[in-house]
Amino acid sequence: MRPGADGPLRIGSLEVSPRLLLAPMSGVTDSAFRRIVRRASGRSVGLMLTEFVSVEALTRDSEKSFAMMRFRPEERPISIQIFGADPGRMARAAALVEESGADVLDVNCGCPVPKVVKRGGGCELMRQLDRLHEILSVIRREVSIPVTLKMRAGWDDESRNAPEVAAVAEAAGLSLVTVHGRTRVQLYQGDADWDVVRAVRARVSIPVVGSGDVVDAADALARERGYSPDGVMIGRGALANPWIFRQIEELRRGQTPYQPALDERVDMMRTYADYLTEDYGPVVVAARLRQFAGRVTKGLRSGSALRASINGARTPQAILDLLCRFAELAPEAAAEPPEGSFGEQAASA
Repeated sequence: MRPGADGPLRIGSLEVSPRLLLAPMSGVTDSAFRRIVRRASGRSVGLMLTEFVSVEALTRDSEKSFAMMRFRPEERPISIQIFGADPGRMARAAALVEESGADVLDVNCGCPVPKVVKRGGGCELMRQLDRLHEILSVIRREVSIPVTLKMRAGWDDESRNAPEVAAVAEAAGLSLVTVHGRTRVQLYQGDADWDVVRAVRARVSIPVVGSGDVVDAADALARERGYSPDGVMIGRGALANPWIFRQIEELRRGQTPYQPALDERVDMMRTYADYLTEDYGPVVVAARLRQFAGRVTKGLRSGSALRASINGARTPQAILDLLCRFAELAPEAAAEPPEGSFGEQAASA
């Protein structure tokens, strides 16, 4: 049964509230970023998903893959997403996800990246419904935690089969599906078609979450009103604005959405660097810090010059020093970035 408009999102036995989810994004939604979102938006984000984890690597005892599954208590409830095409390995990986303590297991059926698709995973599974049903069925038998699936509208405009894929997922015993409104052929171009969310909801009785082109609080509420999804998943909108979940809930209550001042953004960068240092070496910390700093400062006055300097910095401390100096010399740059300026395309699974 679907939740009411104001009730929690029920994913099997798990209740998620509010009905806002952080999307899985490769190279982005690691533990450090998830904790930044939790710090910025608090409990306004109902469920967070990890980067997608390869079942091939996981079932071959890859330390990197096991590290990608690790999470801290404050990240709960947490969903770990896996991708692959071999039923046996998918089942073994699912068991490892459950052993990790995850609250939910998500199956990637929406990644459009060629190296994933060519191996039979991601969006390719939307063209192999018998294999998909086999994979989902063996996973469902293997674990007791809720299993969900994230997909796209279809492979291309001639095969927009998301409703059929959702029906396969429901028949296999899954608890929820998420639909991104672009096709595989579109990759990250064009607009997300949320009509497909409505079509999937009409086909199945399990909850349906919508995803795509939600870049600010107004977008989220407009999608809820216009298409009545059971939840909204946000990826790109959170890349440079981890406060977006908080802002959605504030706007829902009729309040003015919170806008962080420049010094708070810089402080968030310091915290992000600390979180990254717990899991990575200096080279990776600097690379991810540069990416996040570039997004967080986008739209600020004199921000382009700052980003050029940051791109040339090679250590985390050098990046933080540049940000601190910018905040001291240009406090007026704290003006709200223009609407729609947040973030850049990321590989959203």
